[in-house]
Amino acid sequence: MSNTYKQAGVDKEEGYQTVSKIKKAVAATHNENVLNGIGSFGAFYQLGGYKNPVLVSGTDGVGTKLRVALDSKVYDTVGIDCFAMCANDILCHGAKPLFFLDYLACGKLDSDIAAEIVGGIAQACKETGTALIGGETAEMPGMYQVGDYDVAGFCVGVVERDEIIDGSKIKAGQTIIALPSSGFHSNGFSLIRKIFPDFNEEFEGKPLFETLLVPTKLYQNDIFKIKDAEIEMSGIAHITGGGLIENVPRIINDGLTAVIEKAKIHVPTVMQELAKRGNIAEEEMFGTFNMGVGMVVIVDQTDAEKVLNIIDGSAVIGEIQEGADKIILK
Repeated sequence: MSNTYKQAGVDKEEGYQTVSKIKKAVAATHNENVLNGIGSFGAFYQLGGYKNPVLVSGTDGVGTKLRVALDSKVYDTVGIDCFAMCANDILCHGAKPLFFLDYLACGKLDSDIAAEIVGGIAQACKETGTALIGGETAEMPGMYQVGDYDVAGFCVGVVERDEIIDGSKIKAGQTIIALPSSGFHSNGFSLIRKIFPDFNEEFEGKPLFETLLVPTKLYQNDIFKIKDAEIEMSGIAHITGGGLIENVPRIINDGLTAVIEKAKIHVPTVMQELAKRGNIAEEEMFGTFNMGVGMVVIVDQTDAEKVLNIIDGSAVIGEIQEGADKIILK
């Protein structure tokens, strides 16, 4: 008897079903700039309406938050996470996301699960006006266990050259404003899973996994509301792995210090519980998790109140001062 690909663990028919199930959701994200449909070898996106456009790209994954999702059988939120982790990064430079591509790998493909994951990506794309123009689904028996999935993505956006935000305009006396996170987002889950091994335990009146799986907040509307109000943002930092301690210094010039007051940060109760139950030092918490701050924007002091009025939940957490250390938490 001859061998087949299916006998080796790869079911092509399940792959075809996946494409069929996601086709409508993917097509709903397309606009007049997308020049071809799903199934081509490459994706085409025409760029127009810009004077001196610069493309800005970012790639990321969801990490071990996927373990929580898979064990809890909740699959759509991690798709939103995948998109948000990439799109929020390029927003830090003032870029508007244009299109997105995803990569989904597994041990044995289940078209229903794959369609839910990609459906979450498509939902986030549609909410932000981003076209989901391509992707890859890889079934790899022997590399992944049956039931395991990994997901990553790649986002491309555009910004006018003279509107690029890169931190070069940050100066002493400016104000540091926190935009609230929606939870842990997609970082630190290896430690979270160690301290919270039972995702079904009750926390604040519901299963813990519901709190852990709240998807990463999409900051596009917030950033462009600030921009549309003609408020100049000298710097933007996406607070991901490494927390405030590692991410804020990435936009701070030599000779300047971001002085942040911890008392002004609203730390979510689930993060407080994690620190308490795991006996995790405060420095470790601030160097691993976002601590309730999903994004930081730096503006002139005279514009700070305007930002607070525009963005719900935003708060002043510090200021830029002269100094040798890029960041000081006090």
